[in-house]
Amino acid sequence: MNKIVKLDEERSKRTDKRKPAATAERRPPKRPRWKPSRIRPGSIVLATIMALVVLGGYLVATQDITADLGPPLAAGAGDPILVRFGICPDGLHRDCVVDGDTFWLGDQKIRIADIDTPELSPPRCEAERIKGEAAKVRLLDLLNDGAFSLVAGDRDEDRYGRKLRRVVRDGRSIGEILVSEGLARRWDGARHPWCD
Repeated sequence: MNKIVKLDEERSKRTDKRKPAATAERRPPKRPRWKPSRIRPGSIVLATIMALVVLGGYLVATQDITADLGPPLAAGAGDPILVRFGICPDGLHRDCVVDGDTFWLGDQKIRIADIDTPELSPPRCEAERIKGEAAKVRLLDLLNDGAFSLVAGDRDEDRYGRKLRRVVRDGRSIGEILVSEGLARRWDGARHPWCD
């Protein structure tokens, strides 16, 4: 009998250590929890797709820009240039007008050699700002009005690295058109004030 008593005691010890069956059923099963610092596999795939889309867009945009740079400045004086210009935004400057006597053609900054227009960066007075804005808009219209040619003068560049060129359409200087409309002066080698 001693053996039976010992077995009963061992069974009771085992059952005492175990948790009741009802308690085990009440607990929900443990789920793995994601820590905020962990990267989820789905987010890696999404980040990769987004990076490819951005890269693809950049490559397409770059390809379009470089394909439309226009003719090189080394082209002959009679070679016509036909490019659509806009007003220069902050940042990338390409085929855009800076002010009444300066514009970008492709990646080259051009200063119209035969005129001087009111300054916009910064203007010295309100009258200069108003006339400078009008000159800028008019130059934009004139450049977009059809094909033109660039004619080099005595000097290739100014001290700021801008190419010095006369802009000519049908034998007439676009600079002379701006002068005749009162938006520019003939360049005489010195700046003169636009404020009264």
